[in-house]
Amino acid sequence: MVDTMLERVTRLGEFEWEVPRGTVPGMSVPGRFFLSDSLYKSLESGAVQQLANVATLPGIIRYSLGMPDIHWGYGFPIGGVAAFERDTGVISPGGVGFDINCGVRLLSTPLTIDDLGHRRELIETLYQAVPTGVGAKGPVRLSIGDLEDMMVQGAAWPVRQGYGLAEDLDHCEERGCMTQADSLAVSAKAKQRGMPQSGTLGAGNHFLEVQVVKEIYDPGAAEAFGIHPGQVCVMIHCGSRGLGHQTCTDHLKVLEGATKRYNIELPDRQLACAPLSSPEGMAYFGAMAASANYAWANRQMIMHTTRTVLGKMYGIDYESMHLVYDVAHNVAKMEEHSIEGKRIAVCVHRKGATRAFGPGSPDLPPRYAKTGQPVIIPGSMGSSSYLLRGTETAMERTFGSTCHGAGRILSRSAAKKTINGAKVKNSLSREGIIVRAPNDAAIAEESPGAYKPSAEVVRIVDALGISNLVARLEPLGVIKG
Repeated sequence: MVDTMLERVTRLGEFEWEVPRGTVPGMSVPGRFFLSDSLYKSLESGAVQQLANVATLPGIIRYSLGMPDIHWGYGFPIGGVAAFERDTGVISPGGVGFDINCGVRLLSTPLTIDDLGHRRELIETLYQAVPTGVGAKGPVRLSIGDLEDMMVQGAAWPVRQGYGLAEDLDHCEERGCMTQADSLAVSAKAKQRGMPQSGTLGAGNHFLEVQVVKEIYDPGAAEAFGIHPGQVCVMIHCGSRGLGHQTCTDHLKVLEGATKRYNIELPDRQLACAPLSSPEGMAYFGAMAASANYAWANRQMIMHTTRTVLGKMYGIDYESMHLVYDVAHNVAKMEEHSIEGKRIAVCVHRKGATRAFGPGSPDLPPRYAKTGQPVIIPGSMGSSSYLLRGTETAMERTFGSTCHGAGRILSRSAAKKTINGAKVKNSLSREGIIVRAPNDAAIAEESPGAYKPSAEVVRIVDALGISNLVARLEPLGVIKG
């Protein structure tokens, strides 16, 4: 089957490939993915299979899409994008992922690299201030009422409690809140897991990274984003922690039953789904939105802690550190897109994919109306991260979507078997990059060698025009979960 899957793929252009209808029985649309020749060599046949499987789901529109960070995942491939028509389509937790609204935000500072003395002390202070690792507990103890408010209000809840600035909300996707949230659809077990974890980084590929802006590609957009060469920034990558994971687990069980109830035939049970308009579909959507709001609040809390540490260490004002943007990359959204000249309401699933809305989108703050949405594509601990901007091309071709990162080429277990975390840490230290993590195994599984080259991934999306390069940032210090 491995050879058959890859043999069915046809090439449409330098970076564009198609999985034709018929590759898997029941496909109503083709699959499309974007890779260079070098990245195609490491493409997993399982990811192609999943891309084709997604194309069989009811109500899917145009294509099952894979971004350049595509790799095998649960149900959908990671890097997968699919839009489903509101009245005939479905919603699937496999198209969102277990870490609901895992996302990334970029904080700019008035500091330059020359101002950043005591770098090792800074990384250690941040490591102590931001709880990391499996089961980490947050600095603020929430009551059940606080948690309920957080799931409904999103990032606005911590801002109202003094953990941020009002302007932060303008620079979050959805202003940091999905209004369709239904906290009643989140189980007591999920809430119990989420209560102690607000303001924590978690484990896996989550990180907090101190960076310096090394290169500007688009001076006009960089100016609009408040970014300049030599500037120190902080990138925060995390999600909804145990609350989101439990929510996905809970609703998968319900939707597996709903799939049978609504007579939906699936090539893979991991694609369990329900019609968007069904009670089961609406319950999952409401719970997912509540979990997404919790994730936005979580990143807001971590950013507040980061601002506080930087302010104390370097004597800079809290208000001088600005949120450039916060984007989600594991979520399903109700949006309107132009399909064959008509505006159609669709539910866009982005799993390991980032929204990349173009100039003039009503969803963007006025500051970014001319440039398009800031798009943040992080590297992998020792490699470059990139700031890009959304484009009209993305709106036309990918439902306003682009990749979310470099994409794995080694599983976490394979990375731990083949990569020595201590050696990676020492190698990065020689390059001037300080790494702090709970243990060397955490470094091994998230080392640069476990991922595709971030520079190659962003080269593809820039060449295709689905997001355009604005700036390159290099790591100075990394905290891994």
